[in-house]
Amino acid sequence: MTTESNTLPLPTADMSGDDLFRLGMMYSTGQGGAPLDMISAHMMFNLAAMRGSMEASVYRRELSREMDREDIAEAQRAARQWLDQGRIGFAA
Repeated sequence: MTTESNTLPLPTADMSGDDLFRLGMMYSTGQGGAPLDMISAHMMFNLAAMRGSMEASVYRRELSREMDREDIAEAQRAARQWLDQGRIGFAA
């Protein structure tokens, strides 16, 4: 997992679905150097699900029930932006 100078955990292109799931868990709980951020957690779970994490799909669905539509849309846009920038690829 790569971190910036402020130690904010960020996804990298080489992360597996399990790695991205763990990152989503960090953001959804505010632990491990990540702020409590449901939008980022949803984004990470979304990316993890694209990488084959079935667990991430379940957590993303659960998290969506606690979020506003606008926040879900923002998380989905953020995930698409990461994909468009080639930072995170689809599962092979």
